[in-house]
Amino acid sequence: MASGKACALAACALLAATMSSAGAEEAAIQGQRPFACTPGPNALGVARVVPIDTDAGPRFGFQYKEQDFLADGEVVLTFDDGPLRAYTRPVLDALAAHCTRATFFLVGRMAVADPDMVKEYARRGHTIGTHTWSHANLSALSPQRAQAELELGFSAVQEALGKPLAPFFRFPYLRDSKGMIAYAQERRIGVFSIDVDSKDFRTRDGGTVHRRVMEGLARTKKGIILFHDIQPSTAHALPGLLSELKARGYRVVHLVPKAPAVTVAEFDAQARQAMERRRATAAANPLARRAVTWPVTEGAGAELGAEAQPAADKAQADGAARKTRRPPRPLARVRAKGEDWGGSLWSW
Repeated sequence: MASGKACALAACALLAATMSSAGAEEAAIQGQRPFACTPGPNALGVARVVPIDTDAGPRFGFQYKEQDFLADGEVVLTFDDGPLRAYTRPVLDALAAHCTRATFFLVGRMAVADPDMVKEYARRGHTIGTHTWSHANLSALSPQRAQAELELGFSAVQEALGKPLAPFFRFPYLRDSKGMIAYAQERRIGVFSIDVDSKDFRTRDGGTVHRRVMEGLARTKKGIILFHDIQPSTAHALPGLLSELKARGYRVVHLVPKAPAVTVAEFDAQARQAMERRRATAAANPLARRAVTWPVTEGAGAELGAEAQPAADKAQADGAARKTRRPPRPLARVRAKGEDWGGSLWSW
């Protein structure tokens, strides 16, 4: 494990060159300029950048134990469920203060509710993946509805971002199924589980989150850490936790995609409609507080209407040219039964 002392100038220069190359590639995918950041001696920084090839639909984390590219002392910072501006903003600020990078798995409805924050993730150099449209438990849904949740999640986040995003996905509640694993592989999507769980949704105390993460790392020695950037406990814990990771010699690995996600035209159209409804609602009541809910109980997704509608689905024009990235089979059309603008913080 690294000593935690300031790196030598030569090592820093090599690290900066590596980050610049891979960071520029990711920024191009996500439609943003690379976020310039020079780590100070007490900043956690980024030890290395790992490009992820998702053509084979790889799986990462303790559930799968298929991909292990981390050495002892290396961690990947990941955050689910955002954006929620009140807590996403301080999370981003804490990461920026340490000149480090993370991967954010966004809920489609949350992204549509605050597209400016979606763009802010990318502007700061983070990787953007998805976490379904409404945080539904996909293992409790029919295959068509589960596939539609995944697809609309990608389309909605891309619509909010304005550019292609990473083909990275995390199952809500970490509840996968054989059918959805196979579907993700067919769609060339990387599936990410976790190794260390902050369980930040179970407490509002930042100290508890801090302790859980460090105790988890003491057991695993490395791994993918799960947080939620909609949780006040994580917003409070992160500055001190990042400092302790640095002091104990942990090193951050930043994951970036080798190629962008390819979305489906049918769901792109639905995402645009959702964005238009959001704009219309905001225009009608510009002073209203905006947030969205998603189901957080077992059998989630009940508020979504699903219509079996045969569709000649195809990847969007630029993605269709990529022969290795096939569009999905026709899926159920997901239609939101009205937009609920009340907020909820509790999820996994």
